Amino acid sequence: MRDARLRLLKTYASLAQRGEHLLGSLFGDSAPRQWSHYPDDDAFDQKSGFQWFYHSHAPEDRPGAAEHGHIHLFVRRKLWSRRLQSAREQNFKSLAGNSTLDPDTRHLLCIGIDAKGIPRSLFTVNSWVTGDRMLSAVTTEKILDRLKLNTGNKEIDTVIECVVTLCRQEIRILLEERDRFLFSRSSRDILADENFELLSEHPIDLDK
Repeated sequence: MRDARLRLLKTYASLAQRGEHLLGSLFGDSAPRQWSHYPDDDAFDQKSGFQWFYHSHAPEDRPGAAEHGHIHLFVRRKLWSRRLQSAREQNFKSLAGNSTLDPDTRHLLCIGIDAKGIPRSLFTVNSWVTGDRMLSAVTTEKILDRLKLNTGNKEIDTVIECVVTLCRQEIRILLEERDRFLFSRSSRDILADENFELLSEHPIDLDK
């Protein structure tokens, strides 16, 4: 925890000294465009199996949100495929019903970021939003405990790692709320039901 705090402070101090924005390397000289992926083909860590991308919505899509946009964090197959044999994951898999979704990734969580480049919230979205499936709260948390990023986007990788470390308790609550919500619904193929997009959300204050 102490290491994560120091890494986070040093990252933002370095950006401030250089007069740079956390996401500036993604946008280049162009203004960010709503719905566009940054980077275009996602940021991958081929060694660890994690990947992410940043994008923003139109303000009316998420009224009241204090974010400029958010990071979607995923894990590739090699980190989760063996875990699907457990009874917990088989039960969770049943939520997908007959949905046909991308089998190669699992969505872990979203990190909402404000216009200054500071993470302000954590939230989860339904599977139809990202086109893949999700893992149970317990398995997701175990995988996040192994998070290590080296995608060539050093500052952003560091901020994602530090947020996941510092907000471990908030993430556990977030994922448990998501699972309770999903299992409380009677809708078949709940993961493909477009009536349910945002499943759980928590504000975060990294200064605290």
